[in-house]
Amino acid sequence: MRKLLQKFTEQHPRLAEIARFLIVGGSATVVDYLAMGVVLYLFNPNLYPHFYNVWIGSAKPSTIATVVGTGVGFVAGLIFNYIFSILFVFHEKGESRSAKGFLLFSLFAFGGLCIHLLGMYLGYDLLRINEWIIKTFLTLVVLVYNYVTRKLFIFKPQNSTTSDKKIGDNQALQN
Repeated sequence: MRKLLQKFTEQHPRLAEIARFLIVGGSATVVDYLAMGVVLYLFNPNLYPHFYNVWIGSAKPSTIATVVGTGVGFVAGLIFNYIFSILFVFHEKGESRSAKGFLLFSLFAFGGLCIHLLGMYLGYDLLRINEWIIKTFLTLVVLVYNYVTRKLFIFKPQNSTTSDKKIGDNQALQN
């Protein structure tokens, strides 16, 4: 099985990367949902007889609890995702381990958070869609957004010819 997986990874590196991204993203989503559940429970303990009722109960939490829970969950998922994207998902590290890379990762994550928060407000508060249904839909939207922005701007191959040219230009200036 391991040889088969390794052969697939060698023959289809992009698909393997996407599979790793989905595994890490799915795990980050579990972290996100757990954190949101904790916040909903802490904001409204009288609504839920037991902690698991946060996910299966029919109670309607306050909008502020839903928005704060979404924000806390997103940040918890972001931290998990950042660490495991570097360690596991992308073989090409690009600028991910630099301050600029972390700043870009955080900036794009903030864009995803804005999509999530606006979507939760529109879907839950205005359209009255169940908070877990709208959160799941928004998670899929942000999943695509995250992969594209990270692949294009953070975990892209560093252009060695550009850095070689700069070194050559600097040496020419010194002569």
